[in-house]
Amino acid sequence: MNFRASCFTSILLLALLLGACSSTPTQQASPTETIVNQPEDATTEARFSQNLSELMAQMAQTQGIPLSTLEMGFADAKTIPSIRKLVLPPSGSFKKNWVAYRRRFIEPIRLKAGKAFWEQNQTFLSKIEQESGVPAEVIVAIIGIETIYGRQTGNFRVKDVLSTLAFSYPDTPNKASREQLFKDQLQELILLCWTEAGGILPAKNSSQGVNSSRFNGCLNQNSSYAGAIGLPQFMPSSIRSFAIDGDGDGRIDLKQSPKDAIASVANFMRKHGWQPGMPIYFPVQDGAVGEARALADGEPQLKYTVQDLIGKGVLTKDQGDLQMGGVEPQSKALIVDLPYPDKDGNDQARYVVGLNNFLTIVQYNRSYFYAQSVAEFAEALGYKNQSVVPVSLTKASAKEAKSETKAAEPVKAKPKKSTNKKKLKQV
Repeated sequence: MNFRASCFTSILLLALLLGACSSTPTQQASPTETIVNQPEDATTEARFSQNLSELMAQMAQTQGIPLSTLEMGFADAKTIPSIRKLVLPPSGSFKKNWVAYRRRFIEPIRLKAGKAFWEQNQTFLSKIEQESGVPAEVIVAIIGIETIYGRQTGNFRVKDVLSTLAFSYPDTPNKASREQLFKDQLQELILLCWTEAGGILPAKNSSQGVNSSRFNGCLNQNSSYAGAIGLPQFMPSSIRSFAIDGDGDGRIDLKQSPKDAIASVANFMRKHGWQPGMPIYFPVQDGAVGEARALADGEPQLKYTVQDLIGKGVLTKDQGDLQMGGVEPQSKALIVDLPYPDKDGNDQARYVVGLNNFLTIVQYNRSYFYAQSVAEFAEALGYKNQSVVPVSLTKASAKEAKSETKAAEPVKAKPKKSTNKKKLKQV
């Protein structure tokens, strides 16, 4: 898959199932609007119902969840035609546009909301940053780009979304693999809702202690058009694997609890390799655009060392100097291309050097546009995007420098010891 992505590239949006959220953020209706749930034709619905029934029977057999509970929860599930259109790949004439993408997400309304969100949760953000090593600005940027801090969490029922995409995905070259991905997410949703309702896995065919109302409410909660949930837009599998009870109330609520969302985003980033104190990206040096263009292949792999890129003129020496806010020379990096059409419609591109933390953000949402937007949103909130040298390393460096300075000083001749004790005493 080519990761030269923009927010409008729907096929890349679906790849997000492997990460935290399901789609590069798009304009969504307010959570207060009526949930969309329009049925398709009778043939499609019959096939949909059969496939859903088979999945429920499988879950009842393998997980022990009562079939009657599942049938009750999915009794009113329907396909949503509009979702099938939303996940279609763009037309052949579509041009990716980094400039338009950036303008859409790094703008005054989101930044103002981000500063307010930070102020409201400042103490907790500082605590989580200290524990996880993920900067508060990055966490705030992710939640802001995803949902504007809960203002845009989607207006589709999650069970309808995942059922539609699992059993009625549009005819595309990757239809089979995408249906399997969404089928897996639908199963993850069922397991998530069962445990949230008080159920234990495996359930051993008993619903004792399970809150049916909570189970159904979980299945019916709002999501994006690809099944992402809550302030940070986590897919069901990511909720089960990475979500955390940040506020300590005994349950995880990514829809209403900012602390749960903050802690969960930080945990996801940490578990996916975030390097505390390290930058996200470096700008490509003026005059090295041609070299950067030749190295940009769209593959999300750290192929080059920072030292290599310094040698090619893409980076400067101080960017390979940890003490100067850079990184270690042997740190790995990749060239990121951010294409856009100019005013005459000609293809242009901005290039940056992505470091390990850049790819960590890509794991959250598999789009270069998204990762760079998070970085620049965080910078707009005050993130320095440079190394924060650990105190231990700073002390060691200072000690080493002191030793070097002492070694460089001229050696002074030691005074001879006098054998005349009286004279020595007088002196």
